[in-house]
Amino acid sequence: MSMSPAQRAQWQIHFCVLLWGFTAILGKLITLPALPLVWWRMLMVTAVLALLPKVWRALRAMPRRLVLAYAGIGALVALHWLTFYGSIKLANASVAATCIALSPVFLALIEPFLTGKRFEPRELLLGLLMIPGVALVVGGVPDGMRLGIAVGALSALLVAIFGALNKRLVEHGDPLTVTGIELGAGALVLTLLAPLMPILFPSQAGALFELPDARNLALLVLLSLACTLLPFALSLVALRHMSAFAAQLAINLEPVYAIVLAALLLGEQRELSPQFYLGVAIVLGAVFVHPLLVRPREKPAADLLATAEAKNLPD
Repeated sequence: MSMSPAQRAQWQIHFCVLLWGFTAILGKLITLPALPLVWWRMLMVTAVLALLPKVWRALRAMPRRLVLAYAGIGALVALHWLTFYGSIKLANASVAATCIALSPVFLALIEPFLTGKRFEPRELLLGLLMIPGVALVVGGVPDGMRLGIAVGALSALLVAIFGALNKRLVEHGDPLTVTGIELGAGALVLTLLAPLMPILFPSQAGALFELPDARNLALLVLLSLACTLLPFALSLVALRHMSAFAAQLAINLEPVYAIVLAALLLGEQRELSPQFYLGVAIVLGAVFVHPLLVRPREKPAADLLATAEAKNLPD
């Protein structure tokens, strides 16, 4: 029995989430500060995509305003990853991954304005149901990790914004080409930001042009190809047949993988209290009640494209 496009999109996004579950672990294992870690991650993916003739052909055919729009989204992606890995370094992988579950709260408010999607009060309610869980998470970590939670919450806001923007523009470009533009622009933004990092985020500043040691380099290659290039491009394909909110709720399963892996590989369960895990359970519980509270209102891809064109979006 063949799957519908919406069903296939669900499988695709969950496979992406499985791969993304390893990013927090790799971010903890890589000993570089957040800035060079994210810069190398983006640079490696961009370099691989630059070897594909298909990417260059699609790039040449793309209108300049659309290229600039994707580049702007790439800047947000760079800042999201910078704050995400900053949260990992300031707290740990479990905390950073859990903070991303705040994204539906932001998305419920942001997505209708950026994509033309109808505002759903139930989606906002679903996001707000996570707040007690987040409060327990905050109370369940040592005081020294509180800054990591604040930085993780900022990361969640950024992922909500660029997720909604990608949804708005997803029909207008080849996924690999869009990935190359966004991550290439993100690497450029981080290069320009580097001189200010010792002032803005001193604990996560670092030299960009020094080649990492062999261990860090191997982990960066794994992070860039298996946990970045593949799921990033595949998630753009999936977004053609699902809302950014529905995708983000699936992505909220990432902490499950990250926390289990962190316990098995990093022993992080010794750093966190039962209160933290109770909070995580509340946050993730909202994911599973989603089908009961929110009826799907997806539009076919052709309708999404027509809506985008009607709003004078780049073509």
